[in-house]
Amino acid sequence: MRFYIPTNIYVEKNCVQHHAKDVLALGKKALIVTGKHSAKTNGSLDDVLKILQSGNVPYQIFNEVEENPSVETVACAAEMGKAFAADFVIGIGGGSPIDAAKAIALLIANPSETETSLYTPKDLKTLPLLAVPTTCGTGTEATPVSVLTNRKGGFKKSIACKIFPTLSLVDGKYLAFAEKELILNTAVDALSHMVESYLNSQSNVYNRMFPEYGLKIWEQNKNALLSDAPIDEKLYENLMLASTLAGMSIVHTSTALPHGMSYDLTYNLCVPHGKAVGYFLAAYMKACEKSVPADVRTILDLLKLKDVAAFAEMVKAMIGTYELPRATVECFAQRMCENSSKLKLAPCELSKEDVWEIYRESLIIN
Repeated sequence: MRFYIPTNIYVEKNCVQHHAKDVLALGKKALIVTGKHSAKTNGSLDDVLKILQSGNVPYQIFNEVEENPSVETVACAAEMGKAFAADFVIGIGGGSPIDAAKAIALLIANPSETETSLYTPKDLKTLPLLAVPTTCGTGTEATPVSVLTNRKGGFKKSIACKIFPTLSLVDGKYLAFAEKELILNTAVDALSHMVESYLNSQSNVYNRMFPEYGLKIWEQNKNALLSDAPIDEKLYENLMLASTLAGMSIVHTSTALPHGMSYDLTYNLCVPHGKAVGYFLAAYMKACEKSVPADVRTILDLLKLKDVAAFAEMVKAMIGTYELPRATVECFAQRMCENSSKLKLAPCELSKEDVWEIYRESLIIN
């Protein structure tokens, strides 16, 4: 058994302001990586800028990160950072900006490398990286994973290098500015991380403490997520904590089949990531239940749910359903049956028929 998360993580209210000294210790010139709007709207960008300005730290802002960031975007931002001579990077936002910031920090630190190097395993240094998450799904602030879209290659997957943030500052207050649908989608993503980490061939007694604690915290948010009532401040904090714990979960196991199945939906059909993963989650649990019923039962008990059917109804109420033509599903399923890296992470052997069954139960096929 092994435990390793080198990131210095703080989860607390007004986290960025409280750790100004830690931020300023990262470097002398900052490249800030974010999306177009949300970091401005929720106040996270202003919180970071106040610290940099108080320490007289020059900065440039790259705010062109799209959902499912591409290697082309990463390369463009890296060129900006090189020209500016940035010596640390700040990623602010959801999984997309922070995942992009990881790869950008890598390319700036290695000027001779190009975006084509991102998928080649190498022992490369990286610039210090600050992560300020503003959504409650990916847990990227606690992981070394950077998932990018390669448009030329026609795929979406993690880059080869493992890049942990140096410092992560997690504050639930930024969620108050997010739309309910975004919160639901990202919360389901966090749920998926914990379920896939628990129902995983790499799962063990030691690393299960993260999804077990995280699922308890996530369950406390369940009724509020399913309700039309406003979410209060405490629940925002809980959602962010659950997301970080979910990230800690997959550090040690990686994600499993539902994530592998989701990539075709996000890359080819632009389905939001949390929804795309969530569609496959209940059927994956049902497939695993045949071989590891006690593990599935533990997940259900932590979520205070009667059975997998109740789990499926809960997720459906949060993200709805998705319909696809049979030919498209058959193409995706065939591709997934060839994905040995994800198949081997299931806690039991899954046949081609098992994989097909997960697709049939997860999607509306016309």
